Amino acid sequence: MGYGQTHRHRFPIKTTASTVILMKSTQTTTLMANAIRALAMDAVQQANSGHPGMPMGMAEIGVALWDKHYRHNPANPGWFNRDRFLLSNGHGSMLHYAMLHLAGYDLTMDDLRAFRQLHSKTAGHPEVGITPGVETTTGPLGQGIANSVGMALAEWLLGYEFNRPGYDVVDHYTYAFLGDGCLMEGISHEVASLAGTLRLNKLIWLYDDNGISIDGRVEGWFTDDTRKRFEAYGWNVIGQIDGHSVTAVSDAIAQAKESDRPTLIMCKTIIGKGAPNLEGGDKVHGAPLGDKEIAAVRQHLLWDPIPFDIPGEIYEAWDAKARGAAAEAEWNAKFAEYRGAHPELAAEFERRMKGELPGNFQQTLDAAIAACVEKRETIATRKASQNAIQALAPILPEFLGGSADLTGSNLTNWKESVAVRSGIPGNHINYGVREFGMAAIQNGVALHGGFIPFGATFLTFSDYSRNALRMAALMKIRSLFVFTHDSIGLGEDGPTHQSVEHVSSLRLIPNLDNWRPCDTVESQVAWGAAVQRKDGPSTLIFSRQNLPFMERDAAAIANVAKGGYVLRDAQDAKVVLIATGSEVELAVKAADALAAEGIAARVVSMPSTDVFERQEASYKASVLPRGIPRVAIEAGVTDFWYKYVGLEGAVVGIDTFGESAPAPVLFKHFGFTVENVVAKAKGVIGA
Repeated sequence: MGYGQTHRHRFPIKTTASTVILMKSTQTTTLMANAIRALAMDAVQQANSGHPGMPMGMAEIGVALWDKHYRHNPANPGWFNRDRFLLSNGHGSMLHYAMLHLAGYDLTMDDLRAFRQLHSKTAGHPEVGITPGVETTTGPLGQGIANSVGMALAEWLLGYEFNRPGYDVVDHYTYAFLGDGCLMEGISHEVASLAGTLRLNKLIWLYDDNGISIDGRVEGWFTDDTRKRFEAYGWNVIGQIDGHSVTAVSDAIAQAKESDRPTLIMCKTIIGKGAPNLEGGDKVHGAPLGDKEIAAVRQHLLWDPIPFDIPGEIYEAWDAKARGAAAEAEWNAKFAEYRGAHPELAAEFERRMKGELPGNFQQTLDAAIAACVEKRETIATRKASQNAIQALAPILPEFLGGSADLTGSNLTNWKESVAVRSGIPGNHINYGVREFGMAAIQNGVALHGGFIPFGATFLTFSDYSRNALRMAALMKIRSLFVFTHDSIGLGEDGPTHQSVEHVSSLRLIPNLDNWRPCDTVESQVAWGAAVQRKDGPSTLIFSRQNLPFMERDAAAIANVAKGGYVLRDAQDAKVVLIATGSEVELAVKAADALAAEGIAARVVSMPSTDVFERQEASYKASVLPRGIPRVAIEAGVTDFWYKYVGLEGAVVGIDTFGESAPAPVLFKHFGFTVENVVAKAKGVIGA
């Protein structure tokens, strides 16, 4: 660890060319806000769908942040030391799109006209990788603020690791806009509580307190004392303030920057502000204003009657290109000095921010796999997972692990791991019992850059974090989700904790790679594949119970990374047994029993069906030849496997919930026996 900033002791903010903000008149800032209102209502009207109320209500808040405080460069949205801005109430996406367009990003007026249309840069909700300047995909309420906690956490930890006296190369804020809906979501409690505990003081949330949601006025279902709630979390709370006063909001942000805790700024606003007949009510939340009301808005605001027409002087007032270029140039100069003073640190920082792995990664991975082969250990794959982490962690300082209060069960810690605490940086996070919050926070860490985050819980609790997994897959980010205690092998804890449908349901999420290894070799390969993958998330699914080492030849070891491979072959095989995880051992024993009866069987281990499906057709055909009957074996629901065995094939699985009993008793009870697999195999070949 280095000597840089912590969240309690920040480097002093210096007044430089990039931070001097020219004060604009109230008339100018009013016009800047009204430009947002006009663009939002025009785009929603043209699309005939969308949410004009929030952009119109938060317009002054947007001006206060983006014009007075937000450090960014429209010409280079990926500049590292930019502030991060997240729109957690993502339904109000036209607020973000309007500000991006007006500030000078590569988002044209034609792009705004194409709001919510196929293949446009302006989707219904903000999507990272689609729109320049969008930091995360939002829409499912509450997840944007959860991502912001991850970004603020990453900023703090990176700053401590890389900053040195006189070289605060990691020094930026994370801002998030949110509404009543975000605060009603349970995830908001999870992540705000943790952010307060860790005292992430460079995290600032601006709350659009308009008292309206889709069903109407929220006092019928949302009467929390938000101030007391956040004070109880350990946050600094400012407000309520007038959310339609640019000065009041800007002053609140300046005050928040001086706090040693995260800050919630409560901004009292009127939804749909500027729409004289609809403002303040739920009808303006999620529907076009209509021609009549838009005409009334234009008259009320004294605005140009031509849709999508913004005067040049307003563009000049919004333009952030020069200020952004100066800020980036200043940082680049500082980083050049840093590189000269600390060349090794600078090189490591650049590698990690590019998301590249160390040059010796493959060598390290190969050595770890070879060690697994040499040791031939019979251990639980959750322990094999910990060994895999231990093998890679010494060359991957970007590992940021964690667990939702199950570290001793999930085994996501390693010898050199250090627990993160308030004021104490580290590389392992005790998330507490916050599965959803953990998953969404680690997504924010991945989006920020500089770390490869992973978090763990029991597989059955993947349900709690499911939407964050989906968002990681949608955003194509390297976020790793570790799930242990993967089946009825959990045993006595019973059906509430025994996963049955989970593995198959996770396989239904597009762009999510799911790995269920059978032994130490497959566990190490799975970790290597997940870390090497840069275009999407992975789940790593492990057993509680011990599983035996599987003998393989060199060709089979090389093919594990393909997701499915021939583990044991037989000449003139009459049946193919396909299995994953703990059931691979059963498939091998069943193949032995069949061989004793003169029936040759091929055993295919398929630790990742997702990866297997991406292989060339010729390879897949070599593993699963046409014309040979198949039996699939997995301690989970059966429906998924018929894609591989066909209706004429057989599946040994579980289509009920589990029971409470020792694991060996349960496997026998549910038919995971050599005798049952042999009978199924004979059935499909007509023997």
